[in-house]
Amino acid sequence: MPDRSLVRSANEDQLTRRTLLQSLGALGTFAVAGRALAAGPSRAPLVVVILRGGLDGLAAVPPVGDPAYHRLRQDLAIEGLPLTGDFALHPSLVFLHEQWTAGTLGILHAASSPYRARSHFDGQDVLERGDVSGPDAGWLSRALERRGSAGLGVGPMLPLLLRGPGAATSWTPSRMGPPRDDLLARLGDLYAPNPVLRGELETAMATSALVPEDTPAGRDEAFLGSAAMLASPEGPEAAVISLTGFDTHANQGTTGGGLAGRLGGLDAALRVLHGALGTAWASTRVMVVTEFGRTVRPNGTRGTDHGMGAAAFVLGGAVAGRRMLGEWPTLSKLYEDRDLYPANDVRSLFAGVLAHHWGIEDLFPGVSPLERV
Repeated sequence: MPDRSLVRSANEDQLTRRTLLQSLGALGTFAVAGRALAAGPSRAPLVVVILRGGLDGLAAVPPVGDPAYHRLRQDLAIEGLPLTGDFALHPSLVFLHEQWTAGTLGILHAASSPYRARSHFDGQDVLERGDVSGPDAGWLSRALERRGSAGLGVGPMLPLLLRGPGAATSWTPSRMGPPRDDLLARLGDLYAPNPVLRGELETAMATSALVPEDTPAGRDEAFLGSAAMLASPEGPEAAVISLTGFDTHANQGTTGGGLAGRLGGLDAALRVLHGALGTAWASTRVMVVTEFGRTVRPNGTRGTDHGMGAAAFVLGGAVAGRRMLGEWPTLSKLYEDRDLYPANDVRSLFAGVLAHHWGIEDLFPGVSPLERV
């Protein structure tokens, strides 16, 4: 058994999380899966927010200048906060509108992965792999391997986006607070002889130690905790956060209702991330993406069904924004007579961000990266 004096406070016979980490040698680096990753000289945090369920891009970014918009959308048409003469933002996206005005938001409309069916699970897999086939390895994991840095998945399981050759770990916000100190002491003793378990404990504790212990629980905890880790020189350089509830088959609403509430929650969480990152925001990019869009016409239950072209966002202090990216296919002709045409490959956004943010190119063969993102 290890010397228990190594993990006790000098002033009291009580273990703390940081004391345990110091005894394990986990501070100063971010150790993932047995690999210690020192902080690089120039950190550029990258956050990917996945809106699971299929975001209605025509509600989030209504094409108010398209002649067919109001006729096709019927009771679900929205005017919104003005962007350009042809596009607006949903009224719930106030922070995003502020970022547009500040020149730090770009929007890729009519965006899609190569997936052309309508299964949430398959669509999310393609979005996170970056291709319709191939091994279950995420494109962000492959980028992190090239970058030589680590990623963080927020939630009980590591998302596919972070599975693969790159270093990554997961962190689950807990409403129950941090584990008791006596439990940590027992785990430290129990895991010490086993290098694999010891490494996992070091990783978990190093991750947890980067989150301020007074971080409030609730909806924004994932964004506050992620910001604390990303802003730390010892923390990960990328984070993946998933938000659910965007599958709006019924009672979708317009400026109020279910979707408005979800968009308002997203907007508030991004504002929290912006504030919590502090000066690190200036070197940060955030991408907000979804697996597919919704049908153009409402269904019989005042909602929308699974569709193709969606809207994706990129924001942050490092973004050359206030621009609509890609091509607008118009609503004059629909994909399969029901969906917005998927005119833009969302991987062009991924490729452009990776090229400008981390200098990583050719991760998506045959895909042309967007410029100035």
